[in-house]
Amino acid sequence: MPKGKGPQGKRITLKVAKNAVRVAFNGRRRLDLSKMGIAVFPKCILELADVEELDLSRNMLKKIPNIIEKFQNLMWLDLHSNQIDELPAAIGTLRNLTYLNLCNNKLKTLPEELTLLRGLRILNLGLNCLETVPTTLGSLKELTELGLFDNALTLIPKSIKKLPKLEKLNVKRNPLPEFAEEEEPIDTVKRIESLYLVEKKDLCGSCLQTCQGERDELHLIEDVTPGSSNKPNFSSLVTPNSSARDNEEEWRIK
Repeated sequence: MPKGKGPQGKRITLKVAKNAVRVAFNGRRRLDLSKMGIAVFPKCILELADVEELDLSRNMLKKIPNIIEKFQNLMWLDLHSNQIDELPAAIGTLRNLTYLNLCNNKLKTLPEELTLLRGLRILNLGLNCLETVPTTLGSLKELTELGLFDNALTLIPKSIKKLPKLEKLNVKRNPLPEFAEEEEPIDTVKRIESLYLVEKKDLCGSCLQTCQGERDELHLIEDVTPGSSNKPNFSSLVTPNSSARDNEEEWRIK
């Protein structure tokens, strides 16, 4: 078994954590511990609780402890692609959060305290096991993007749909009755109600030019579309032309 690894996943030391601190493009300090094989929230990173961004994505975390409340400067928290099945109530104390990514976890419920994050602008809850979302999410008036895709939702509360600044609401691949029609195949064939046939001499110059342009486009499509064989195909015949042979004998008698 590799050194530093065991049933609890990779152990993160304070030295490793300090070396993982980067300055993001926006000038904030980011503690990037993504893809580290972490299974238990490393308490040593409390020494770095003054960072503005924390990335713990793509690990094996199942729980986020209440000590997350120590990260009061957090504006950006990425926990996507873990095995988190429950969020602590302390998540609601991170009042400076504007970005929270919880995508691809095992969440079945959300704590009411999540609605205390009034400055949240982007919230991703896609790819979880949510059957319902609290109507109180409608109190997050600053939300511009909300991901609820790939869950088990049968209802989206009206309070969420009416969020004043919401620009993107992704609810794809949920068993929502109101979106059932959108999943049906779309008929792309253009259909007409009336067809009028005229001769070229009866058309004005602009109409004739339009018709010729559309005809040229149709010919172009025909040129690039593989044509069917001119040879007739009688799929129901046991042997080629067997019916024709029977009929031929009849004609000869007649």
